[in-house]
Order: sequence, then C-alpha cells, then structure tokens
Amino acid sequence: MKEFLKKLWRFTWKAAMWFFIISIVSVVFFRWVPVPITPLMLVRCVEQKMEGKEMKLKKNWVPFNEISPNQQLAVVCSEDQNFIIHRGFDFEAIDKAMSFNKKHKRQRGASTISQQTAKNVFLWPGHSWIRKGFEVYFVFLIETFWSKERIMEVYLNVIEMGDGIYGAQAASKTFFNKDAKNLSKGEAALIAAVLPNPLKFSAAKPSAYILNRQTWILHQMALWGGVLDYDEKEE
Repeated sequence: MKEFLKKLWRFTWKAAMWFFIISIVSVVFFRWVPVPITPLMLVRCVEQKMEGKEMKLKKNWVPFNEISPNQQLAVVCSEDQNFIIHRGFDFEAIDKAMSFNKKHKRQRGASTISQQTAKNVFLWPGHSWIRKGFEVYFVFLIETFWSKERIMEVYLNVIEMGDGIYGAQAASKTFFNKDAKNLSKGEAALIAAVLPNPLKFSAAKPSAYILNRQTWILHQMALWGGVLDYDEKEE
C-alpha cells in the first residue's frame, strides 16, 4: 500500500508540474501568436454534426489595430466596464450579481472580459467548480503575461458572436459586409448586444430586446466619452 501511495504521489506531482509548465508556456506563446481554434469552436462543430446540421465555423483573425475602437468600447460598456482597471475579476460586479440573483429568477453573470477570454481559449464550456478553479488560474496567467490590449485582441477574435461565427471580423463581414475596422458605433453596439446569448439572438435580425440593449450600450458609450485608454491605472 505504501509503495502504491508513493507511486501515486510521484505521478500526481509530475502531472501537476507538467500542467504548470505547459499552461505557462501556452499563455506566453499566445501572447504573440494568433489562437487558431478554441475548445468552444470544436464543441459547437460537434453539436452541429450531431444535430444533422451543416458545420459552420467562420473566423478570421485580425490584429488589434484592425478592430474598430467602436467595437472595443462597445464590448467594455456591455460586458465589463471596469476592464481597464481590474486585475481579471470585478469583485464589485460579483457582489451586485449575487445580490440580484438572490431576489430574481433570471440570473445575472459577472464574468469579466479576462474571464471570458481565459475560458474560451484554454478551457471547456461548463459551470463546474473544477472548471471555475482552472478559470481563476488562467485569468491570473493572462493578466500577468498579457497586456490589456492583447486580452482585448484575443477576446474580439475568438468570442462567439453568432451561430458558427467567431470574432469581430467574421461578425462584421457576415452581418454588415464590411471589415471590423470600419464598424460604426451603432453596428458595434448591436454586435455587443447579442454577446450574452449569440445562439438565441442575432445582430442580423435584432429583436426588440436586442434593439433596447443596443440603445443602452450606445448611451453607455456616449457617457464614456471616447475611445478606451489602455494606459489608465487604478488609483
């Protein structure tokens, strides 16, 4: 029994060490290299195949400076208004979401752009505590090794924006027949409005609810008063 426990300990220790090495190397690697595909993209392709649908995977990586500042600001106003100053987690938003969820049936999330990026690039879809634990770890890594600009660049290139549509460039081409760098404020706000559930809602055929969200996002963008300042520091 002692020998078995020793072997198990050695195996666990080596597995943990290899995990830390591979995860850190992967995060550093993707600091510079475009992410070719994500676990969610693969899951969606399998789901489409199992449902007898045509497999769709539209994505087209573009560099940071080819994504409209309007789109960057729209997703911050919609998804994570403290993105510039937090270190991966918005604890104020988490507290507000917990208080809201105790009183309402419709649940409100508090995932930051950093959390969504870590989840999309490195992890599988799901809500288990194990996955959440890995998410915390990868958020720490990308906030340590990546700049805020890189986090935004990756996020806007891999996030699901429609059925089989990933990233701002693919969404812009599909919905508005233009490059992501040319998106107007209204178009950017419309794309951001569907992000909470891009399989249920569509920027191509927006419902009244999505149009209301678009209006709210545009109002928040106006209050922000301009483009994002990535050099802003928390006071």
